[in-house]
Amino acid sequence: MGLVVSASMAVSSLTSCSGLPGAGPTAGEVTAASKPTSTGETRFALIDVDPNVVAKMESWSAVSLQGTFGKQGATATQAIGQGDYVQVTIWEAAAGGLFSAPANAQMTGSGSRTATIPEQVVGPDGAITVPYAGRVQVRDRTPQQVEQAVVAALTGKAIEPQALVTVTRNVANTVTVVGEVTGGARVPLTTRGDRILDVVASAGGTRAAAHETFVTLVRGRQSVRIPMQALLTNPSENVFVKPGDVISVAKEPQTFTSAGATGQNSVVPFDSIGITLDQAIARAGGLSDTRADPGGVFVIRYERPEEYDQLGFRRPDPGALPQVPVIYRVNMRDPNGFFMARRFPIRNKDILFVSTAPAAEMQKVINVLIGFVGAAATVVAVSAATR
Repeated sequence: MGLVVSASMAVSSLTSCSGLPGAGPTAGEVTAASKPTSTGETRFALIDVDPNVVAKMESWSAVSLQGTFGKQGATATQAIGQGDYVQVTIWEAAAGGLFSAPANAQMTGSGSRTATIPEQVVGPDGAITVPYAGRVQVRDRTPQQVEQAVVAALTGKAIEPQALVTVTRNVANTVTVVGEVTGGARVPLTTRGDRILDVVASAGGTRAAAHETFVTLVRGRQSVRIPMQALLTNPSENVFVKPGDVISVAKEPQTFTSAGATGQNSVVPFDSIGITLDQAIARAGGLSDTRADPGGVFVIRYERPEEYDQLGFRRPDPGALPQVPVIYRVNMRDPNGFFMARRFPIRNKDILFVSTAPAAEMQKVINVLIGFVGAAATVVAVSAATR
């Protein structure tokens, strides 16, 4: 009798919350922890995944370059800016003019002469120097407009002058590309217009795989970050860039953590910009046949407040946290749970946790008691505990 009493006390102790080792809380313990504390606060939101929840998640709009910067066409013209290098070539209709000295002469046609003024950098005053014309304003003007200004300044001084203005080094009309690219650089823009992928390709392309690469476009005070795959799968996101834009390419492997009664507890990488819960369960080795509680499949993450509020649930009390701590529960005992898992999105840094089944917890007790009091006493003790 004393052996049975001792065994029964051991069962009672081991089946308490802290009596058994485990991979995490049971489904019942998660539910209990989601209830308000004695002070009325809740530490996290526990949400059962149903068709209404996944439908609202599917309506959440992803961050968009086109949505932020709008539909913009290519820049029609490129104005000369400060820091650009400009070269001017001047023609006269006949010899004997200002620019027809033998040292500078180059025959381009019967009785005509030409002279090339060495390239100049556009200074802080936005002008360059043209002999006999003085300082000519070029900043915020196109090469064609500068040509007209040079001709106007030389009219009456040179013999029927004509001018050709060339930007030899484009500094103002460039986009800066940095990060995980083969050759980060300041990339000059072409007059036909360049999109994000054009500029990234000009910088040598990305070093990382597309599914783990993110592109950030900084324009003025706005900054938008999207996956590279979004640019490839949705051409409208491959927007035209503008002079002065900064493109940052970053490698960020997408992973989720699997824990509890799964086939493997590890950090699991994505091979795309997003996977669903059923795919995540498969990549984690599935649910353990001997340990998993199919009714206790949880996805743990932080949600942005503006998105969480669309679900229609009361916010928990996370204190000063900028995001809302949420645990989503999917009941895989219900066949409908498979359809919910097929639609539920897994995000970067999510935690997939599968709780241990109550029967598995009891098996732990039996295994411990077999070594403690022997098989016979274990049967008696377990019978007493279950009564």
